[in-house]
Amino acid sequence: MKKVFFYLRPHVPRMILGVTIKFTGTIMDLFLPWILSYLIDVIVPRRNMTEILFYGFLMLLCSVIAWTGNVVANRMASKVARDTTQRLRHDLFQRISYLSCRQTDAFTIASLESRLTSDTYNVHQMIGMMQRLGIRAPILLLGGITMSMFMEPVLTLVLMAVLPFVAVTVFSISRRGIPLYTQLQQAVDRMVRVVRENASGIRVIKALSKTEYEKNRFKEANKNIVEKETKASVTMAASNPLMNLFLNVGLTLVVVAGAFRVNAGKTQTGTILAFLTYFTIILNAMLSINRMFMLFSKGSASARRISEVLDTPEDLQLQKKDHQDSGYHVQFEHVSFTYHAGRPEVVSDISFALKKGEILGIIGATGCGKSTIINLLIRFYDADKGTIRINGDDVRGIPSEELHKKFGIVFQNDVLFADTLEENIRFGRQISREELNNAVSSAQAEPFIRELAEGMDYRLAIRGSNLSGGQKQRVLISRALAAKPEILILDDSSSALDYQTDARLRQALAKNFQGTTTIIVAQRASSIRHADHILMLENGREIGYGTHRELMASCEPYRKISISQMGGENDEASV
Repeated sequence: MKKVFFYLRPHVPRMILGVTIKFTGTIMDLFLPWILSYLIDVIVPRRNMTEILFYGFLMLLCSVIAWTGNVVANRMASKVARDTTQRLRHDLFQRISYLSCRQTDAFTIASLESRLTSDTYNVHQMIGMMQRLGIRAPILLLGGITMSMFMEPVLTLVLMAVLPFVAVTVFSISRRGIPLYTQLQQAVDRMVRVVRENASGIRVIKALSKTEYEKNRFKEANKNIVEKETKASVTMAASNPLMNLFLNVGLTLVVVAGAFRVNAGKTQTGTILAFLTYFTIILNAMLSINRMFMLFSKGSASARRISEVLDTPEDLQLQKKDHQDSGYHVQFEHVSFTYHAGRPEVVSDISFALKKGEILGIIGATGCGKSTIINLLIRFYDADKGTIRINGDDVRGIPSEELHKKFGIVFQNDVLFADTLEENIRFGRQISREELNNAVSSAQAEPFIRELAEGMDYRLAIRGSNLSGGQKQRVLISRALAAKPEILILDDSSSALDYQTDARLRQALAKNFQGTTTIIVAQRASSIRHADHILMLENGREIGYGTHRELMASCEPYRKISISQMGGENDEASV
């Protein structure tokens, strides 16, 4: 909640003005029953039409001021809620963008999406309603009690006898409601995760005829939300009938007591009429306060979830610059890492060194740590042990923006956006058309782009679903090459390319990007056999390092992979 107050701070002057206007309008509402009582009990018996019209006009004026004040104040409250939530949502999105991969894994993508959408909406509702009802309802409640006390103290005491029961009811139910709304939002997180998985895997689901299975998964997640929301709603809804019960019991006692007082001549009819009007105002104010507490319970639960993200400390802190002259462009020095503390290391004691312009191929079985090495080099995670250097600088001492500009990357499961080919390749960077064309040509994407009627203006569907696997990989490689990176990383990015296209790609890289240090993660030995260095991994450990020829002679697992993929022990001799 402290974060919400922080975002409200710039709007305090506007909120004060809105409160002043709302206060004025509410006071006018409170004057109406009193004027009506005075009109009935004092003015009407005089039968003076001028005075009757004057007080009637005064009531009309109070009504207009009350209506205008409430409309203006509500519009101002809506603007405050809109602007606050807009800034909150922007900062939340920005913070999510800078979360480390470890932090993103901890929150989960589905939960972050839920916090950015439904939670910010709940906060928006809370801010708006607290300004509308949070000012008006208490003023009407306290003002109604004050005015009724001034007009008829005895009946007011009868009414106030039931208010402690109302207060205890609201407090008790609201105290139980906030944890229930937190559980509801967690259930929403789970449903969002199921929807995301179904949306991204729709083709696999259809291909394997698992539609009914996924429908049942969604049904369970949806049922869980219904149960949580029902429990929360039923708990919070119990306050309305209880409040109505207490207040109507009070009203009954007031009517009975008022009848006896009118019959005894201790009060007048207009006063009783005004008192009943004030009682209705008090009743509505209590119901509004109850509604406000419901929205506050939901909004405060969401605000805490948002604050958890905003208050998350920076995981990958920029450390003191550490430089060592070594003559190497990229170095791994005895690097070890695990994604979860206490579990076995994903990569262990990895060491290699590349000079500028050299090519490193990384090969090994699925899950051996190939992509983890890339994640550590880019500093998506910090190594648990060892040091990673670029140009002699420890990556932990290089600002993230400066570090990431050094790379051109194609990830194993990379994403294309619903935009034109040109914008997918340019990706918001200041890159000339000539540089784009050179990247497209080097990535072997030019032939199929030329065949498209729109060319580079061809618009892709979401995730590039209107391109083949090989076409998508070539577009992604074009994106990585477009900015002429200092370090090029290709993480299993040619798996969908045929051998001829793959060979032409490697030739183009060797010709046009001679000064670029390249790291290729591959499943095919043919994709890395020409590399200056090849790193063979098994269960996160280095079991071979050298050239293709050296590994064929010294590393039996690599030799077996090469023979099985390329068709003969001496295949390397024909290269």
